[in-house]
Amino acid sequence: MKVTTYIARFLKDKGIDTVFELQGGMITRIIDAIHHDGGIKIVSMHHEQAAAMAADAYGRITNKPGIALATSGPGATNLLTGIGNCYFDSVPAIFITGQVNIDEQKGDLSTRQIGFQETDIVSMAMPVTKAAYAIKTANEIPQVFDEAYHTALSGRPGPVLIDIPMNIQNEEIEFLEPKVFDSCQEFDSTLLQTFIQDYFIALRSSKRPLILVGRGIRSSGTVKQFLGFLQKYQVPVVTSLLGLDVLHYQHPQRIGFIGTYGNRWANYALGSCDLLLVLGSRLDLRQTGSDIPSFQNGKVIYHVDIDEAELNNRIKNCTILKSNLSNFFASIENLRNNYTTPVYWLNEINEKKQARLDTKELENIAGINPNVFIHKLSQASKQAKVFTADVGNNQMWSSQSLEVNENQLFLTSGGMGAMGYALPAAIGACITMGNVPVLAIAGDGGFQINIQELQTIARNKLPIKIVILNNHCLGMIRQFQDAYFDSCYQSTVWGYNAPDFTKIASGYGIDSFAISKPEEIETGLAKLWKDPELTFLLEVSLDIHTNVFPKTMFGSPITKMEPEEQTNK
Repeated sequence: MKVTTYIARFLKDKGIDTVFELQGGMITRIIDAIHHDGGIKIVSMHHEQAAAMAADAYGRITNKPGIALATSGPGATNLLTGIGNCYFDSVPAIFITGQVNIDEQKGDLSTRQIGFQETDIVSMAMPVTKAAYAIKTANEIPQVFDEAYHTALSGRPGPVLIDIPMNIQNEEIEFLEPKVFDSCQEFDSTLLQTFIQDYFIALRSSKRPLILVGRGIRSSGTVKQFLGFLQKYQVPVVTSLLGLDVLHYQHPQRIGFIGTYGNRWANYALGSCDLLLVLGSRLDLRQTGSDIPSFQNGKVIYHVDIDEAELNNRIKNCTILKSNLSNFFASIENLRNNYTTPVYWLNEINEKKQARLDTKELENIAGINPNVFIHKLSQASKQAKVFTADVGNNQMWSSQSLEVNENQLFLTSGGMGAMGYALPAAIGACITMGNVPVLAIAGDGGFQINIQELQTIARNKLPIKIVILNNHCLGMIRQFQDAYFDSCYQSTVWGYNAPDFTKIASGYGIDSFAISKPEEIETGLAKLWKDPELTFLLEVSLDIHTNVFPKTMFGSPITKMEPEEQTNK
């Protein structure tokens, strides 16, 4: 069969039902084959970066590789931000790029380029992929696709890239070698049992235990097992940015979101615990703060991760276990241990919470309080199956205050921190889940990066609700300029502006409404959800000096947050 037909059938055989792309000359044959072979929905985006981010959402939701295709040259390079997003956030994906014909490639010649749009995307993508393949013969295709699929899913998930010359796409595969891929992850059961035994010994003597969870819980498919673990062992839980939706907002053991802009009381718990179990989360700078001795002081840390490079990385002397979380939970499922956290520890955390709620951090600002708004938005958005957040102030307000319930997911760009993520991710999420209502939250800056995807939403009649928190500037950097650059607002306020988003929405045939006062919130939310099946854009105008608080002070412990007078010591 032809290479292109093989690709179409391979994807279909793996249960891939959707691909995202922006058409171009070097992938025309592949897209044509997918179309004619049938069984896979082809979603045409308006920028390759958006196609990559939509595929990212598909991968996060299904735990199967998201698929995005792009042509050679600028099409391929436009994928790179989305590829990096998958790489840093452990999202399985396969990116397929077209390449110029073999006889048009420069090979080892010193010339910069021979074929039109010839670009060595494989070399560019290698640092942000688990593997990148430059196809040279048709008969490589079966082995490469099989290997790529399993590589994307095995160990710590991530993206792979396959670059296929145009002439090879049109060739026949002469033979298909059967290949058996061993996807079993080896682990040392003795080390696992020792780790578990040591942890429970430490837990029994702990006075202030805590669990930190990240996206590894979802990517390993162990949310149910984790919830069972919590029911048996009554230990409080804080979440990373990407672990926000592991526990629903009302779960009795959920404390809150930690990090540079985390909930003040959650950071207090993280900094003050004496025993910390880390499951599927990196202990990176934004989680621990830069003062490592302060973070480690008085606590014992047990860390489980599938990626050995993340263990005892920044934070040393942890008790570590390289293991898939499914192995970890399976090994403790039948243990008869139990534990109840001391009431005084829970009361201590709750006292810190009640002393300074997230809605009180900005209580003296003019206009709409974004934390108050996000709570109300959550309560009005029970029909949304997925929240997506962009990057910037909107992401932090969302993370601090979203009330994600047990039937909802939260998707955002973590390690890459890519502005422009919310809108294409909402498209990917909506289509992946069968055109269910999805809510995208963005700032005015990030929204403009992939604003063209409003046409994708309109064309496909997707029930995506869009909320733009418009603070009329690039707010997170503007806040940084206030703190460290004497309020010199170059390129955040000066030399920056945004359009009337309601007029933009109208141009795409999308209904919209704008609010700017607290008393307008209820009206705006009612219009947003009047018809759950229709696209709607709500623009929320905020005062330009609306900050994100609390914020960990630079160089300080994770518990020392500004405004300084509100610091929990």
